[in-house]
Amino acid sequence: KSHPSGAPSVRGVIIMNIFRICGDFMHLASIFILLFKIKSKENCRGISLKSQILYVIVFVTRYLDLFWNFASLYNWVMKIIFISTSVYVVHLMMNVKPICATYRKEIDNKLPMYYLIIPCAVLALIFIDFYDVAEYLWTFSIYLEAVAILPQLMVVHEYAKEEGGFVENLTSNYVFTLGGYRTMYILNWIYRVATESGYRNWRVWIAGCLQTIIYCDFFFYYLKAVRTGGKLKLPQYND
Repeated sequence: KSHPSGAPSVRGVIIMNIFRICGDFMHLASIFILLFKIKSKENCRGISLKSQILYVIVFVTRYLDLFWNFASLYNWVMKIIFISTSVYVVHLMMNVKPICATYRKEIDNKLPMYYLIIPCAVLALIFIDFYDVAEYLWTFSIYLEAVAILPQLMVVHEYAKEEGGFVENLTSNYVFTLGGYRTMYILNWIYRVATESGYRNWRVWIAGCLQTIIYCDFFFYYLKAVRTGGKLKLPQYND
């Protein structure tokens, strides 16, 4: 599987369309919004270190093939960017002062990472195309990415609780673009089913749809805030 999303290529040429390209660049935008927030404000308030570690695991297990599978320069560069930036974010949050001092472990401690990693590892053993180390790691990454946002959403809710329901703009923009990238990939799959004979990838589709469903509540309130020109507010935490 050679595309940054985990999608296959045909005869070494990656099949691109506008939805996939938009998805890739929304994913990039989410990363750079996150880095801008952390670096410009010199804090990581509202960001889950657990989610960031899970994304490192997702990218490293998915893109190990960058050492032997060169489908295109675009593909290779994307893999490098996703791995390096995710590792850099974790480094900032764990080791760089004053940023690391603003991380609140007690708020990010609601969902142990192994609750997500172990079930995904088991699922990857059961629902897999064929048994091979690279294929197993790729399949595992698809399942883990579907749920890696959960600690982040829990942290958003914990901070909103303290702020009368309000969510910081940069944090909400980060979460929205991260979820938006997967939404664009659903459109990409629909387009490919309509235009490519025999295209099917049920495991990826189910994981991607689950990932998007997890974001739905957040999407609703984010778009409502955009429409009204206000700040995102989660109503369950009204004063």
